[in-house]
Amino acid sequence: MKVLVTGGAGYIGSACVQEWAEQGHQVTVIDNLSKGHRAAVHPDAQFIKACLSQAERIESILRQEKPEIVTHFAASALVNESMERPGRYFENNVANGLNLLEACVRSGVRKIVFSSTCSVYGIPDQLPITESAPLNPINPYGESKLLFERILRWYREVHGLHFVSFRYFNACGATDRYGEDHQPETHLIPNLLKVVLGQSDRCEIYGTDYPTLDGTCVRDYIHVKDLASSHVLAGLSDLEGVHNLGTGKGHSVLEILAACETVTGTIIASRKRPRRPGDPPELVAAPSAALADRNWQPAFTEIERIVETAWLWHKNHPKGYDDRP
Repeated sequence: MKVLVTGGAGYIGSACVQEWAEQGHQVTVIDNLSKGHRAAVHPDAQFIKACLSQAERIESILRQEKPEIVTHFAASALVNESMERPGRYFENNVANGLNLLEACVRSGVRKIVFSSTCSVYGIPDQLPITESAPLNPINPYGESKLLFERILRWYREVHGLHFVSFRYFNACGATDRYGEDHQPETHLIPNLLKVVLGQSDRCEIYGTDYPTLDGTCVRDYIHVKDLASSHVLAGLSDLEGVHNLGTGKGHSVLEILAACETVTGTIIASRKRPRRPGDPPELVAAPSAALADRNWQPAFTEIERIVETAWLWHKNHPKGYDDRP
């Protein structure tokens, strides 16, 4: 299979590229390296530095490479930033995504697998969240992903471009090769581990007055390798439409803190801060029934095991990829 991966030098994209490559498929990565890392691209993949804003170039690449499947990860993905700079999110996640879709149609791509988000649900009416739950994003990030999902439906209707949209819950963990190295780092687990490594004095805990068991946000944490394997399954099967990607189990911020302390054997200093705008109290998935019907289940279901993979990567890469200018 010939596969093209946008954003394949990023955290989740790099894990997906690794999965495709190690299963013997021919992979081409497009990434502008604004957030990703050249060192995070699997050595068996072809890398092309390009941005989805370059519509003519993207079409030229797709015509030349002739991928059968496109997996689309290239996006702006910080909730808090989206509340401050919504224009960036609609431009990158919607307008630039449209450039990719037009290139797919013109070059004969038959299927796209899209990296969406549980942020499309906003604050859910009930838990766990099913794919049929109301769609009420409470931040521009979630709104931009929802807009692109709606556009995908019309491209299927009008152009016959098949799609799978995966609504991720909280991506976490690391593969044996690739892990998280963001600037700035906003994800909880790597920020906790930075304290253990002496790279930070403390971890910030945003919001301790939510209507949850311990007052902190609850999220469904799904391992990056499970995200990657689901994308490969989607590309190789007849899977269509919108699907949740989660474990069906939620963990609070304080529970994640405790898991990191258990795995590292270290007491981790933290500081309570006010809530961040755009953060729902609790997001837990009802995992995709269609994936289960195709014998896909998350391999990583214990939070300590997930943290162990992240801890191993960060210990071995204390400076991350160290390829920033």
